[in-house]
Amino acid sequence: MGDWWYRNILEPGKLPLLLALASFVLTFVITRVITRLIRAGKGPFGNVKTGGVHIHHVVPGVILTVVGGFGSVAGGGHGFGTMVSAVLFGMGVGLVLDEFALILHLDDVYWSEQGRKSVEVVAITTALGGLVLLGFVPFGVNDLSEEELQDRGAVISSVAGNFLIALLALSKGKARLAIFGVIVPLVALIGAVRLARPGSPWAKRFYRRRPRARARSSLRAYRHDRRWSGPRRRLEDLIGGRPDPTPRP
Repeated sequence: MGDWWYRNILEPGKLPLLLALASFVLTFVITRVITRLIRAGKGPFGNVKTGGVHIHHVVPGVILTVVGGFGSVAGGGHGFGTMVSAVLFGMGVGLVLDEFALILHLDDVYWSEQGRKSVEVVAITTALGGLVLLGFVPFGVNDLSEEELQDRGAVISSVAGNFLIALLALSKGKARLAIFGVIVPLVALIGAVRLARPGSPWAKRFYRRRPRARARSSLRAYRHDRRWSGPRRRLEDLIGGRPDPTPRP
């Protein structure tokens, strides 16, 4: 265990990343527990208000993110101060992304259907942070040999090629695959070679005069959403809480 810890965490300088990721996840979990208790009217917790204004936890989150970010940069990646800054940064990001939907919609949609976006963004951020911690580098530069790393052209070509693959997947409406493809290029390749989702930029441009391609795209998207929307919603409800029912008109 000691050898693994030194070889994979300490020697590559990943301890600040580990601390930031751990504090990020822990802060999100604690925040969700507290907000669900407040929603249920249980426990000693309550909304923070001053002067009649509801202070959302994204506000202290922004402050912690700024303090932790600048502290990490100033610390140069070493020392006790950098470790503390990494923890503060992770806590701040956890508070900010827990209210990502509020920032996106500029409205208090925390317990609405739109609020599910916050849980999804936190899950994606956690997964990406975990992949980087495991040694994956954006755009697959980690896959190059020592000789290739010394060749600037090979590095540029690899980064550009992987970026274009991720961009192609994004244009086909495969945002999640494109995001993960930034870290693991083969993931984006799956989205790049498959049919585009209906309504995506690729479908609007290249399927406009191809009715069979449009029909196949719509059918595949329908089957995919029908298969995965239920399990995804149940998982999001388990993590973030069930949204308030939409009132009938």
